[in-house]
Amino acid sequence: MPQPTHTYQRLAGKVAIVTGAGSQGGQGYGTGKAMAVLFAREGAKVCLVDREMDRVRDTLQAVEQAGGTAFICGADVTRAADCERIVAETVKNYGGLDILVNNVGIGEGGGAIDKIEESTWHRVIDVNLTSTVLMSKYAIGPLIARRGNIVNIASVAALRAHGGGVAYSASKAGMIALTRDLAVMYGPKGVRANVVAPGHIFTPLVQAFIDDKGRRVRRDVAPLQVEGDAWDIASAALFLASDEARFISAVCLPVDGGVVEIAALTAAQNMINQ
Repeated sequence: MPQPTHTYQRLAGKVAIVTGAGSQGGQGYGTGKAMAVLFAREGAKVCLVDREMDRVRDTLQAVEQAGGTAFICGADVTRAADCERIVAETVKNYGGLDILVNNVGIGEGGGAIDKIEESTWHRVIDVNLTSTVLMSKYAIGPLIARRGNIVNIASVAALRAHGGGVAYSASKAGMIALTRDLAVMYGPKGVRANVVAPGHIFTPLVQAFIDDKGRRVRRDVAPLQVEGDAWDIASAALFLASDEARFISAVCLPVDGGVVEIAALTAAQNMINQ
């Protein structure tokens, strides 16, 4: 979808943390950058978390050009001390915390179970899942204080087998299970927790490993027969983070053009008919 041109201050007065706020893979908008910019445009003050300073500086510039407010927090979210510091600096700078978006992730871990290196498994689990645990651990107190919410960014790879790699799909499935527990544990204290599961999204990172033929196949098998982009994910996360979703918790929302719900034979027929 095109970058949204109209905003409605749906997050006015809110404070958000977005991990993985830099855009990997070159110019353009990855999901973290798009969420940070859209949240800021909708009135939130945003803590931009990333290890790569050049990437996150681009995001800060985009936020400021859009008239938003943000600050950079360089950190490694696989480290507990860094996660604690991110939350502390956000509360110090902006007075509290309303929204935590656990977006940071890597797509390594491809291949079959008999091929994966143990070091790769641990790295993917640490970056994709342990970071979500640690950030949520240190954010939960401030979120309870403001009746805030958590939005985790998983993947449709967690919902059905896709052959992309055991570590990646397991880490994303873990995020979904963790989100359900967070929603149930902390719902009585006013905290919501939900998941966005992207699928068939085209971003600068994806561009590095998919060619035009691959993109065409992804479009052909999808019920809507289009690709999504970072703004589709950002818009879904914005809704779940906003007060409009005040009665929505423990939900996993696929944002994939309907791919996760289509039968294999139907997808194959779609390709034949193109």
